[in-house]
Amino acid sequence: MMPTRPTILVFDSGLGGLTVQREIAKARPDARYVYVADDAFFPYGQHTEEALIGRVVPLMGELIVAHQPDLVVIACNTASTLVLSHLRAAYAVPFVGTVPAIKPACARSVSKRVSVLGTSGTVKREYTQTLIREFGGGCIVTLVGSAELAALAEGALGGQGIDDADLFREIAPCFVQDAAGARTDTIVLACTHYPLLLDHLNRIAPWPVAWIDPAPAIARRVVGLIGDHQPGVPPGDAVLLYTSGKRHAWPEALAPFFGGQVAA
Repeated sequence: MMPTRPTILVFDSGLGGLTVQREIAKARPDARYVYVADDAFFPYGQHTEEALIGRVVPLMGELIVAHQPDLVVIACNTASTLVLSHLRAAYAVPFVGTVPAIKPACARSVSKRVSVLGTSGTVKREYTQTLIREFGGGCIVTLVGSAELAALAEGALGGQGIDDADLFREIAPCFVQDAAGARTDTIVLACTHYPLLLDHLNRIAPWPVAWIDPAPAIARRVVGLIGDHQPGVPPGDAVLLYTSGKRHAWPEALAPFFGGQVAA
């Protein structure tokens, strides 16, 4: 049985998982949150599969011992597609992962032209190909791996400016139009960092598309496992931890992702 105020640990390679944290906090503002950014190993996309498994599995064990979470959310597509099964085998805590939202994207696409925008690691994995085979629904799916978008998103959250040309170079391959005029109408954001750039993406897109953010579905899954917000229970607290040991420099920018204040 879940406690009245459950502890939810949200884990990502950096701050992209805050897009997931925000949706979960809306659904369960009464929960206690521990957000862990594994910035000492960021970005995950540059590491081998063996290195990521060897990093995340023991690190998660340390975090579980330290914080005693009732549920863990892996708010990272790369880690989820690669490490989630190992985590579930190693630890009894319930885990919720983040996978490319190919099924809902293909279901809503009218043109049946869908692009999946993720890290190079996510788009090249067999797991992603399996999702396309199972849920593609007759769609033509274009896989686009970005090397720089996650870092651009982290910079934007910290107040750094973004050059439109740099951003467009990363997303341009998502926009496909064939000889008959059929073109991409839906793009899956297969990295939790990318919704941080959504305003920019909408502005520079060559034509309107639907951007599919997995965060609302993840929040619904969390509520399905731990239950709804408890009436009368005051908001929970939150803490943000970096594996590098640094302190976050802009708490006022991060507080909205937690529904209030966040401690260093």
